[in-house]
Amino acid sequence: MAAVREAQVTWTGALVDGNGTINEVTSSAVNGLPVTWASRTEGPEGKTSPEELVAAAHASCYAMAFSHMLNLGGTPPTKLEVSATVTFDRVDAGFKVVSSALKVSGQVEGIDAAKFVETAEAAKDGCPISQALKGNVELSVEATLE
Repeated sequence: MAAVREAQVTWTGALVDGNGTINEVTSSAVNGLPVTWASRTEGPEGKTSPEELVAAAHASCYAMAFSHMLNLGGTPPTKLEVSATVTFDRVDAGFKVVSSALKVSGQVEGIDAAKFVETAEAAKDGCPISQALKGNVELSVEATLE
């Protein structure tokens, strides 16, 4: 069964001085989120950016994938804390998302640090959002067993 999700955005004005609003998403979990060029390239000032949303998607997807892989290995996590840092930068041809760096710390009974790191790397490669970014964005993971 395919899961289909949608988001609707309204943009007014030119790129640099214009602004947009993420009006609705399929789940209705978020709406009315302001987005601007400045929130991408300078400071957020209470507005989101596509890269921030990619970071949220990557962190949450990775947490699910890692949790699943740990569980399959017989060591379900008690808790995982995951962050994703997505970098948007100027490159030769303009701007590009250049990297997504995952950082995870976890409480997992019955696993050693080496196996935790090995599984963390495998989860990075198995996460569907990682797979969507792979080959176009540098991906990394830093894993710490608590």
